[in-house]
Amino acid sequence: MKVLGILLKATLVIVALVTVAVLAVWLSLRKPDIPYAELEKKYATAASHYVELPSGVRVHFRDEGKPDAPVIVLVHGFSASAHTWEPWVKQLGGDYRVISLDLPGHGLTRAPANWKPSMEAYAAMLEEFAAAEQLSKFTLVGQSMGGNVAWEYALARPERLDALVLVSASGWPVTRREGGDGDKVMKLMARPWGRAALRDLDASRLMREGLEKAYQNGDLITEATVDRYVELNRAPGHRDIVLDLALGFDKRNFATPERLAAIKTPTLILHGQNDRLVPVDDAQKFAQAIPGSKLVIYANTGHMLNEERAAESSADLKAFLAALKPAAPKKRVVLKAAPPAKIKELKESPLFFQ
Repeated sequence: MKVLGILLKATLVIVALVTVAVLAVWLSLRKPDIPYAELEKKYATAASHYVELPSGVRVHFRDEGKPDAPVIVLVHGFSASAHTWEPWVKQLGGDYRVISLDLPGHGLTRAPANWKPSMEAYAAMLEEFAAAEQLSKFTLVGQSMGGNVAWEYALARPERLDALVLVSASGWPVTRREGGDGDKVMKLMARPWGRAALRDLDASRLMREGLEKAYQNGDLITEATVDRYVELNRAPGHRDIVLDLALGFDKRNFATPERLAAIKTPTLILHGQNDRLVPVDDAQKFAQAIPGSKLVIYANTGHMLNEERAAESSADLKAFLAALKPAAPKKRVVLKAAPPAKIKELKESPLFFQ
């Protein structure tokens, strides 16, 4: 009996030590929110603006390029921000007014505590933004998840759009492998205690792995890039929105040929041949479903083609938009009859032939 008591005490001590060790590791991996003021000081630029929307969302956006030129609105993808469009802004700013914004749960945009993300909610926010900024007509560009938002917006408010551009766009159903590590994590995160335990853990490694899948050119994945993605993800409220997006993925109103057939806006589809996040086959599906759309596929290019092939892809956009402009009307040449005296003079000239 005495031996049993000793074993029991030893077991309790071991369990306590393991618990303390696990708790210590968990606490060391937890990363608190970073205040917006600190993030804005580091990541806002001279082009940054903010607007309060009726829904309570405070949108951060950059307004660059020619103020009086046609407007292009750029929408980033999952876990990204307006930063991803910087290479395109350099290429397009000389000819267009270019607005790049942060979606709720991303970048420097703030959302109310009860804001629930969905593609429809993002499209509604985009409409609020367009109304607040008095954007009567514009070209809408969406990359990855932002492409999903863009085609949803085109279905809801086609009258606002001059053109629609889908860059590495998502929106088609995805077949997931049941029982994989990602599936296990999602099931764990779906439980309140699992979400509470994992929500604030350091996401640096996962973020780096995600970027390595997104970029074909690994040289673009600098420490500053990884830090930016990780730190902006730690803005107050962002992690909850990103988790809601991930957990609600299977509940999206996915693309179908029937839904997309209603899009009449001139549409350009750009996609990388080697995209490991959204397969190039999805671009083919968009091209087949959207009437009159144009598809451009870039060889040796990954998911982030707007960064990896900025000059070429932005030039393709410029050419597409230029082709949409109506041809200038031809000048009419009006021939006036010469006065009678001049006609008589010409007839009497030795050079006149009947």
